[in-house]
Amino acid sequence: MLDLFASREIAATFFIPFGPDRSGRAVRRLFEQPGFLRRMWRLGAPGRYGLRTILSGTLIPSVPIGSARPDILRSVAAEGHEVGLHGYDHVRWQDRLGDLTPYEVALELEMASRAYQGIFGQLPRASAAPGWRTNERALLAQETLGLHYASDVRGRRPFWPVVLGRRLETLQIPVTMPTLDEIFAWEGPERRGPERALLGALVPGSANVLAVHAEIAGGSALPILREFISMARDRGYSISRLEDLARDVLGSGEQLPSCGIGLGRVPGRAGMVAVQAEVTEPAS
Repeated sequence: MLDLFASREIAATFFIPFGPDRSGRAVRRLFEQPGFLRRMWRLGAPGRYGLRTILSGTLIPSVPIGSARPDILRSVAAEGHEVGLHGYDHVRWQDRLGDLTPYEVALELEMASRAYQGIFGQLPRASAAPGWRTNERALLAQETLGLHYASDVRGRRPFWPVVLGRRLETLQIPVTMPTLDEIFAWEGPERRGPERALLGALVPGSANVLAVHAEIAGGSALPILREFISMARDRGYSISRLEDLARDVLGSGEQLPSCGIGLGRVPGRAGMVAVQAEVTEPAS
């Protein structure tokens, strides 16, 4: 992906988990999330993800993701890309967030932030919740990090999150487009033309946000990503880092909506994810 972005002069945002790779433990979702097995079958999981990802944390020992290769992360930043937090233990957060105490939630964020600071020598400015899973405890704990923005939910446009009647100060920039792995799990003709499905999800004049998983878009789906970039640019779309989008949104003077955050389903994704909810008038 870095080679592709360099060849197209693209600066992107990379959200990195900084703790152990326990991807193999996601096998529990077979029993906990209806539709997960079917999704993995349609996605062709072994070919898309590779055995290391599928078995990591079970038959293959867990190793740290971000903190194990600080040289790679520093090179990502040196090439002009943004690096943000994507949690500490990705699988624990995604699958067990509802069971974590406020202290455990805060500790996950603190450990990720501490690892980030150890690599970059500065505080993180952005975060994206693993699996688009968040709740009131997580949002309130995240507020203490002093982030420039977060991208924790699926939605339509940037907004101020409202929790327990309070408008938070961490801007939310939701993912607005389907991911490639979701499109691969769809049924119908869109599945056979994923780059065109992505193109059809673009809304002219809006802040379109696409999330791509490196193990897919940097591997077997790289030609699809390359083709989508060409098609989008041919139609006049520009590609930028989320930090640039956040700066533009905050500097525009536009009145952003204040919205609650709920749970919803996304076609092609098993289980529930956090979604931008209705416009809310905060009490304070």
